[in-house]
Amino acid sequence: MSQLSFFLVVLLGWEWGVSVCTLAVPVAVSTLASAMSGISVLRATWSPRYVQKVSSLTTCKRKATTSQICPFQTLVGGPFPIINMGLGAAASSLLSGKSHNCFREQQKFHSRSSLGDEALISELKDQEQLQVSEDDWGSSEGNGAVVQESFPSGELEYHKIEGWNRFVMQLKLLIALPWQRVKKGSVLKMKLSSKITEQVQTRFSRGVSLSQICQNLIKAAYDPRISGVYLQVDPLDCGWGKIDEIRRHILFYKKSGKFIVGYMAVGGEKEYYLVRACGELFVPPSAYITLYGLKVQATFIGGVLEKLGVEPQIQRIGKYKSIGDALSRKDMSEANREMLTSLLDDIFDNWLEGTALFNGKTKNDVKKLLEEGIFEVDRLKQDGWLTDIKYDDEVHTLLKEKLGVKADKDISYVDSKKYSRVKPWTLNLYQGKDQIAVLRAVGGISRARIGINIVGDGIVSDEFIQKIRQARDGKNFKAVILRIDSPGGDALASDLIWRELRLLASKKPLIASMVDVAASGGYYMAMGAGVIVAENLTLTGSIGVVTGKFNLGQLYGKVGFTKEILSRGRFAEITAEQRRFRPDEAELFAKSAQNAYMGFRDKAALSRSMAVEKMEAVAQGRVWTGKAAKEKGLVDAIGGFSKAVAIAKQQAGIPQEMEVKLVELSRQSPSIRAIFQSGMETLSMLFDLLRTDAGTKLLHDILQGKILFDETTSGIQARMENLTVRGLYDDSSSTFTH
Repeated sequence: MSQLSFFLVVLLGWEWGVSVCTLAVPVAVSTLASAMSGISVLRATWSPRYVQKVSSLTTCKRKATTSQICPFQTLVGGPFPIINMGLGAAASSLLSGKSHNCFREQQKFHSRSSLGDEALISELKDQEQLQVSEDDWGSSEGNGAVVQESFPSGELEYHKIEGWNRFVMQLKLLIALPWQRVKKGSVLKMKLSSKITEQVQTRFSRGVSLSQICQNLIKAAYDPRISGVYLQVDPLDCGWGKIDEIRRHILFYKKSGKFIVGYMAVGGEKEYYLVRACGELFVPPSAYITLYGLKVQATFIGGVLEKLGVEPQIQRIGKYKSIGDALSRKDMSEANREMLTSLLDDIFDNWLEGTALFNGKTKNDVKKLLEEGIFEVDRLKQDGWLTDIKYDDEVHTLLKEKLGVKADKDISYVDSKKYSRVKPWTLNLYQGKDQIAVLRAVGGISRARIGINIVGDGIVSDEFIQKIRQARDGKNFKAVILRIDSPGGDALASDLIWRELRLLASKKPLIASMVDVAASGGYYMAMGAGVIVAENLTLTGSIGVVTGKFNLGQLYGKVGFTKEILSRGRFAEITAEQRRFRPDEAELFAKSAQNAYMGFRDKAALSRSMAVEKMEAVAQGRVWTGKAAKEKGLVDAIGGFSKAVAIAKQQAGIPQEMEVKLVELSRQSPSIRAIFQSGMETLSMLFDLLRTDAGTKLLHDILQGKILFDETTSGIQARMENLTVRGLYDDSSSTFTH
């Protein structure tokens, strides 16, 4: 008995310690991106014995060049509303190097992480481990994929907890902190709507994060207190990569044998594709279910600017870099049409296949559904596209039957946000001794925050570099997973981040895992990793640059605005917006942009062990889906977060059956905006409550010092759960801005 008491005390102390540490550790937010500078990429893979064997390791010697200060800002990224006309330095050194082959042990590779490229190559030559041919630059015949016998599948496998492990788990649940307790027989109620972010959210955040959704499904599968899941899906604001990740975890949860019921009142193809994975799908009689097909569109403001008297002078390198088209054209270019058609076909084919699979039908059946334009839910039920037509209260009655709850009793629900407080270790999850760090790079890339410090909005290079160094220097981290959901951004910031990632990859395995988008700067960031993993429909690639300025001369003339400039230096007025480029200025402008592009392209070729000519064929600013990118050699494997974890374990020499502890390094601190919004919502709720008789009585009881009983508290909690903010319904079409 004394031993059991001691065991309980230890567990309780550990639980409180973990909770205090969780509350005490402040973490800043950032994300990652791309760059354009001329420093070599060392691509490598690690065997299960943690010995690096590189079949085709390409390095390059840095060419000594005079750095050029470009009088404009080079943008390495996805959608930008305007071209930055400010003065900026473009990191655009041109690469020059040779192709090498080498084998070396991992420990030696780590010890030389601080060496420069020249010193590293020289040392390897001295050891006769590096075969150098001065004339075979770019002679690699591979398509860029990592040369490896096989990657682990990374499939989520469900293992029933029994025996001693189950007894330990029951003890942990018994001593759980009050805010982590869940009533036995509860139903996890998850509502997915609006934006789903890759970034880990705080308690003040309004939305939900992808990791929160997926972890809740994993925990619910093992939690003996959870009997089922009720998933409600409204119009979503996220990409197809996140949709596939959530679907993957729904399928894992179903392996536990517990029920999961889906409900959708409003939705299109994306929402249906997700919720149909539940198996059971219910909709109300008046549901707006629009299964008409997918579309992609491009918008152009060239005509608008022309009428205003604004002339965009755009320099884009890469015929597919279509952001220049949006500013200067009135219609779609053939290159842009080719790219968007390819993306649309890949997404549409994936949707057809997934929809057919979960409905037990053929792809032709799904095509027929779209062609008929069915909007009546009765027809959808009749043809087997959903389970039944029921209102929300009728679904609750159905859930009572599944749970064996009497009609006059209520179901015990636990909402997703509250369930997120349940620690995985209490369910015997992620208890491994070995640790893998997780960095999340989300949003556009910049060098500094602008205006109010709104933590979590985008990737700030200085902040994110600190996280990279923390992962690199952490002795307990056996490997690092870099989750990327970024369209790119500032070139210099991207280059600084890439350099730090390269240094990290020289010390321990670094796996890049792409989410919705990892294009341009986002892809450039991934190039620093040893292995790149993408979802089937991740938007990636976009290896290209675009820059420019607006000539506002005609607009100034229309409104009577004038400007005179005094300058010294031939190109001092290159950014002057009241006139066009002079011929010599236009030439310098074009050469600088071309130099930046070549640096980006050549570094991509080096990192993928690919000939420059082959990289040029897949670059030129073209966006690819993850599936197509793998075929072109731009990524190494298809899968989600679990796939990245499996590969990280493989490269760090951790057996696949062994659990690991995942350490989040990008957990964001509460932002001023999030706290303010949360406070305003709470005040609004209280004002609404005080307008009622019950609210007035509640205030009177509080002022009188009376104790609030469970009935009153439950009412307040129910009110909070039902508070939602609804926007205009999106038609679920896919729009790409590039």
